[in-house]
Amino acid sequence: MSNIGFIGLGIMGNAMSKNLLKAGHSLVAYDIVPELLDRVVAAGAARGESCSDTAARSEIVITMLPDGPEVEQAVLGPGGVLEGARPGSILADMSSISPLVAQKAGAACAAKGVRFLDAPVSGGEPKAIDGTLAIMVGGDDATFQEMLPIFQKMGSSVTLTGAVGAGNVTKLANQIIVACNIAAMGEALVLATRAGLDPEVVFNAIKGGLAGSTVLNAKAPMVIGRNFKPGFRIKLHQKDLRNALLAAESMKVALPLTSSVQQMLMALINEGKGDLDHSAIVTFIEGMAGIEVKRPQSAGA
Repeated sequence: MSNIGFIGLGIMGNAMSKNLLKAGHSLVAYDIVPELLDRVVAAGAARGESCSDTAARSEIVITMLPDGPEVEQAVLGPGGVLEGARPGSILADMSSISPLVAQKAGAACAAKGVRFLDAPVSGGEPKAIDGTLAIMVGGDDATFQEMLPIFQKMGSSVTLTGAVGAGNVTKLANQIIVACNIAAMGEALVLATRAGLDPEVVFNAIKGGLAGSTVLNAKAPMVIGRNFKPGFRIKLHQKDLRNALLAAESMKVALPLTSSVQQMLMALINEGKGDLDHSAIVTFIEGMAGIEVKRPQSAGA
């Protein structure tokens, strides 16, 4: 069993850290929000006093933070991971950030003799709780193999995708597909509802065909049930698509569909919907059509 430091205990980090505790690992946890730290300590983790303190008490450090600036602050800033991490230790950043920030953090770690992996995840809160996340890893194979048994306590699919930064490029590709899929689903269900069809019947009719997907199965029932409780928040998906567009610009790649959906997400944030689940992308399309996706009153009553 490893001695692991875990920094960042929000929706995802809370569930992921608890799965490591259930697996028998010794955990030192830290978050700048005391309430988030308290609930993981209550589950059996030791309390870290700072990022550097957490790193000093750990062989392996995992960070799960909102975006690149938070990763840079937690890893490179005053009182950060690199102030406490010992040479030879491992830092696995499981945040979804810009590949360029991941490479910057990796280079700083290498200069201090700390091994670095970028390992963003997909699956949202349900899969974080179940320990069935998809984990996309960038880094060297030897470090990956050493971390693999720990990753496997949090995810059912763990793939080394290339060098440092490759994990986040892969995650951006994932986020493009998810966002565009939700938007397309929203358009389809709005059309079906406007035509007088029961959207739940339409969903059940198409989910077994070529249009079927994990996204459709997870998000269509939420839309039809008007359940936008966040598993993955709109504001975080907007951040991911922004990072995708910035990376694409640096490589001179056009992403027209990604750009359109990113604009939808930004509009929803401006409407105060940034903390809703990303399935609420459908509400942007509903607003344009002037109709809400719902079952007819005579259906399923």
